[in-house]
Amino acid sequence: MTREEYLKVFRAVCNNLYDFLYNIDQKYIDNLVKNLGRTPEAAKSLGAWDWTHGIGLYGLWKIYAFTGDEKYLDMIENWFKDRIGIGLPDKNVNTVCPLLTMAFLYEKRPKDEYKRIMDEWAEWIMNDMKRTEEGGIQHEHAELQNDQQLWDDTLIMTVLFLSKYGKMLGRKDYTDEARYQFLLHSKYLCDTVTGLWFHGWSFSERSHFAGALWGRGNCWVTVFIPDFIDIIGLEDTEKRFALGYLKNQVEALEKYQCDDGTWRTLINDATSYKELSATAGFCYGILKGLRLGYLDRDKEECGRKALDAVVRNINENGELANVSYGTNVGRTLQHYRDIPLVKMHYGQALALLALIEGSFALGFELRDN
Repeated sequence: MTREEYLKVFRAVCNNLYDFLYNIDQKYIDNLVKNLGRTPEAAKSLGAWDWTHGIGLYGLWKIYAFTGDEKYLDMIENWFKDRIGIGLPDKNVNTVCPLLTMAFLYEKRPKDEYKRIMDEWAEWIMNDMKRTEEGGIQHEHAELQNDQQLWDDTLIMTVLFLSKYGKMLGRKDYTDEARYQFLLHSKYLCDTVTGLWFHGWSFSERSHFAGALWGRGNCWVTVFIPDFIDIIGLEDTEKRFALGYLKNQVEALEKYQCDDGTWRTLINDATSYKELSATAGFCYGILKGLRLGYLDRDKEECGRKALDAVVRNINENGELANVSYGTNVGRTLQHYRDIPLVKMHYGQALALLALIEGSFALGFELRDN
């Protein structure tokens, strides 16, 4: 693929993501109203501001950070203006996610309104957010309380914002809490046999539910670790500890990668479908790890194959195909096999992350000449 062809794909995904960020999932809203008793107004705010949008915004931020093009900051700022106008949703693990990008935006375009929101939500995380045994962040979201449950999703949805905001403000209590959450989640969710991560852990049941080594949940870890190191500034022993998890995970991913460069939605289950949001997340983490010297060069083929797979699965409209819908922890492996494939913000954003890191690997300049 030439640089011009690659740039065309990159632009198409960017444009598709921005347009789709304004999409509100009506299926989700209907469920909140009909089955969970939310008012239409509360349901709309949850449908307009959630983790799916948060990952999408993070993708836009990464484009800005890579290109320096102010139009991407305009896009992010306009989205926040629109959604603050609708009204912020109830606080939960997932609705924290958009604040990660708000924190980055605040550094470039500070507004009192942003700081007020982030102060309020950060203090809620520290003082009022539900905790499990041992002080873990309970993965409660709009639909489920998930009592005494840790999920790997939480690291991206909440912990990365707390890391960033704490670092910005010089709040050691915030950054210490973020560090602790990573340590606790890794303690209970990493499968020491394979090096992969379980989707969830229940303190009350003392189990990993179905024992699922779920693709996208694992990709959150692959994305999180190198970005966590960057954002919070891990050094020495802590950095060595975190990279040990990344290296062990990538060793396992290399083993389970399909011949076409993808991974399955259940990584170690050949009967489950191939899933591209996880593949894109793995691609990003592996290629970034290689670029920064976190991973050995023998993992380059694994990352390159994943990049090829991502590019092949982006259509002419810039949409990443074969992305699984939002997934709660399942009690059977069949639960994961049955999740439908749909277009989602996070699929588009993870594709962008993969393309950005891929440009470094290929030596392509993606900034406009």
